[in-house]
Amino acid sequence: MKEKSSSTSHEVMDGSDIMELVENEKVFSNFVDHKFEELDIDCDGKLSVKELQPAVEDIGAALGLPAHGTSPDSDHIYTQVLNEFTHGKQEKISKTEFKEVLSDFLLGMAAGLKRDPVVILRIDGEDLHEFVKSSSFEPEMLSIFSEIELPDGSLKDYILKAFEKLTVEQGMPPSIDPWVMSNILEPALESLGGALEQPVSQETFLAEFKRAAENVVQLLKDQPAIVAHSQNTFDGSGVKRLLANKFELEKTLDSAIKSAPRDRHGKISKEYLGVALDSLAASAGLPPLGAVDQMDKIMSEALKMFDAGDGKMVKEDEFKKLLTEVLGSIMLQLEGNPVSVSINSVVHEPLASSSTLLQPTSP
Repeated sequence: MKEKSSSTSHEVMDGSDIMELVENEKVFSNFVDHKFEELDIDCDGKLSVKELQPAVEDIGAALGLPAHGTSPDSDHIYTQVLNEFTHGKQEKISKTEFKEVLSDFLLGMAAGLKRDPVVILRIDGEDLHEFVKSSSFEPEMLSIFSEIELPDGSLKDYILKAFEKLTVEQGMPPSIDPWVMSNILEPALESLGGALEQPVSQETFLAEFKRAAENVVQLLKDQPAIVAHSQNTFDGSGVKRLLANKFELEKTLDSAIKSAPRDRHGKISKEYLGVALDSLAASAGLPPLGAVDQMDKIMSEALKMFDAGDGKMVKEDEFKKLLTEVLGSIMLQLEGNPVSVSINSVVHEPLASSSTLLQPTSP
């Protein structure tokens, strides 16, 4: 779905395209057949761990994770995705297993996008130009200047820090992004030359920031930045709804522990609580572990309260009871202190096409 709002074009990704794909049995089966054949290099009708890697990396790309091998946090999620396919074993999987897990992942992603749509913004300098010309520019920039604490900072340091505080609503892509820094900000500041050597004062800051912003406008006009923008508030309401619906809760708990490793007595290690919590996160209106720092802390604290890392083996009913109590603890935390998150990531193509796995093939 594409729309135009003021001068910034944007595309809203709400998961409807993914739902349409998965819910059409014939189209989805053809989609799976093609992807399976593409991955099955040795043509033995099964996928090895090695053959699954491209699919796992494509799912990571579709989830917006950095490339595999670049971050320990995201690598942990890649490992979990692989374990969902292989159930933690190194055995090959059949096409039926591949289809089931892929369907679960895509439906989970669609549910997440429906709950928290991602807006793809094309930032081309026009909104920033409007902001620089507006009557609010000077007071807002002076307010930002007063908030910056850089005792030994140069004028350039102050200007860079001020760009960090501008938002996509003001027409500025995230300035700490490497692409934005090297293609937009650094060239914009270079053209100021010796002016950046001036002592820091309100007057010099305001004058040189305005010049830098005007340079950024021109650079964005030549090279627009594509930004994935999402906003969400986690207030515990999703957890509350789940806990209030006993049937749905039981079904969600069963699904979360279906692939949990058990000992010969059917007991599950409490160490698996984190994995189980992660797998039911979407059903409880929570982000996946590793996606939002503040939420990671709340979820980790809740797990620690119930000694999730002590390795103790417990019966299935006890495990589900503990998982329910962890959810209750998270709900209380969020009701008292909701977490609001605005996420802006620079992408260089629409998210739907950044993953070959999610590109339906022509019949």
